[in-house]
Amino acid sequence: MNELQEKLNGYNYTVVERFIRYAKIDTQSDPASTTFPSTEKQKDLGRLLVDELKQMGLKDAEMDENGYVYAELPANTEKQVPVLFFCAHMDTSPDCSGKDVKPIIHKNYQGQDIVLPDDPSQVLSPKNHPELLNQLGNDIITASGTTLLGADNKAGVAEIMDAMNFLIQHPEVKHGTVKVLFTPDEEVGRGTEKVNLKKLNAQYGYTIDGETLGHIENETFSADMAIVEIQGYSTHPGLAKNKMENALKIAAEIIHRLPKDKAPETTEKKEPFIHPTSVSGNIDKVEIHFILRAFEDETLQEMGNILKSIVDEVIKQYPKSSARVEIREQYRNMKQVLSKHPFVVDYAVEAIKRCGLQPILSSVRGGTDGSRLSFMGLPCPNIFAGEHAFHSKQEWVSVQDMQKAVQTIVHLVSIWEEKA
Repeated sequence: MNELQEKLNGYNYTVVERFIRYAKIDTQSDPASTTFPSTEKQKDLGRLLVDELKQMGLKDAEMDENGYVYAELPANTEKQVPVLFFCAHMDTSPDCSGKDVKPIIHKNYQGQDIVLPDDPSQVLSPKNHPELLNQLGNDIITASGTTLLGADNKAGVAEIMDAMNFLIQHPEVKHGTVKVLFTPDEEVGRGTEKVNLKKLNAQYGYTIDGETLGHIENETFSADMAIVEIQGYSTHPGLAKNKMENALKIAAEIIHRLPKDKAPETTEKKEPFIHPTSVSGNIDKVEIHFILRAFEDETLQEMGNILKSIVDEVIKQYPKSSARVEIREQYRNMKQVLSKHPFVVDYAVEAIKRCGLQPILSSVRGGTDGSRLSFMGLPCPNIFAGEHAFHSKQEWVSVQDMQKAVQTIVHLVSIWEEKA
């Protein structure tokens, strides 16, 4: 065992207390909002984090008008080390309530079902959560059954905070300049929209927003959004024979024709999909929103072409109607950037090994703030935070996994200094 790991094993971790404190603050983001951040309540957590960072000794900690939290841990080495940042998001998903979260610690888990007390129909079972069987003897944190927990991504926030706390308490651990970045609105796809790169002033980074212990995600979906606008032909329904072309029915036909083997519910691993997310309108005019996902840009373009051809085929049957398809880029697979900077992932692999874990490189069927940051010039893979069952009332995280994430961050900082 290396000397740094011995220090980490003897450290009095604050990650659990921090996480529980953060989880109780409602920071749910809102996809329908036009403000930034999408909800002001996200700043409640931001203000707390700034106070805690300052108390810790990071005097320049601040939250800007857009809700981003920045802080800097100054270098304590003579070496020229690239400036690193660690990033997590403060908001929770709009898919499930984040109000009045009541975290519960289930100590010394032994493989049993966990019944959540405020809604006994919410049961965490190893049958539905097989990863629980890797947690025997560990302490599991859940919510009480009526809300999500917020481990996505407040576990990552707490882990970064505790890692900074360790480094401040152990100045003998040499490191370059380390930046902290906490973002709002990641869950609604706007997490990096207003990040101040000049203020961040870093070269490489890591998001701490992954799932299973030991995992590093160096690849994400490439993502597009598609909007299909359908202009139907409306008349009085009593006089509609051979005249009306109902935009709602045209939309239904388009959705019905989507390939069944290219849907989220029928795909896994690196399989792509076309996914309708909302339909709005009336007989006269309808708008359908889709998300298109694939790991290869060529396949993503193919998903767009499939959608366009379906729309073309359907609308041909309705001579009085028209349809328009607009495709907008959302983000691209971060592997395209990370493959040019392989050491960023290599150092993360080494850090996880130094914690005594087996590193596992994986792909995420989604995106991270790191996807966008990578294409903004900051190569940024995603490291496990221990989060499970995101966006649901059965969300959970283990105490021991969070502590291992803290260790990984500390080892990473040390490795970058060592390799400089």
